[in-house]
Amino acid sequence: MTLDHLAVAGETLEAAVAHVEAALGVKMGPGGEHEHFGTHNRLIGLADGLYLEAIAANPAAGALPFPRWFDLDRLQGAPRLGNWICRTDDMDKELARFDVDAGNVMHLTRGDLRWRMAVPDSGVLPFDNRFPALIQWDVVVTPAEILTPSGVALTRLEVAHPDAEALRVCVGLTDSRVEFVAGDPALQATFDTPIGTRVLR
Repeated sequence: MTLDHLAVAGETLEAAVAHVEAALGVKMGPGGEHEHFGTHNRLIGLADGLYLEAIAANPAAGALPFPRWFDLDRLQGAPRLGNWICRTDDMDKELARFDVDAGNVMHLTRGDLRWRMAVPDSGVLPFDNRFPALIQWDVVVTPAEILTPSGVALTRLEVAHPDAEALRVCVGLTDSRVEFVAGDPALQATFDTPIGTRVLR
């Protein structure tokens, strides 16, 4: 399991994009729509095979008969770094080793992209949504490999939760950039950018 991308959620996509651009000082690129979950996004390529997405409910999609992923239906207030997503090459094996319910496997598409995603029925991941969402790409070339480089590199992802040690053990990720700290549930990412060190919350 490896870090794949980060997601900034907003009440609108425009607000989420503005939040990212103000924090990092770089422009986001285009994205697309996720028909099943009624969302749309825009993307920016990061160094080291990562990317960042701004995501929001798509007003053109209307109401859904089930919760949207990333807990977007309950989102209120300012845009924020809401989720981190980890990649696996064996979704079923990864889910089986967790002692929490990380979600049901959904087969999803957007344009030519195909992937599997573990999504809880409630839309809320374990540990107050601080548990990573799991993705398995079913394409040879992933979004991170085709996005235009932005000159931005993630140097630290701080995952805060009151039971940070239990979360760390449960996730079982080996990545020197990811640190679990005790505190109110939150995410904070630090980046090297063309204009210096910037922090995204």
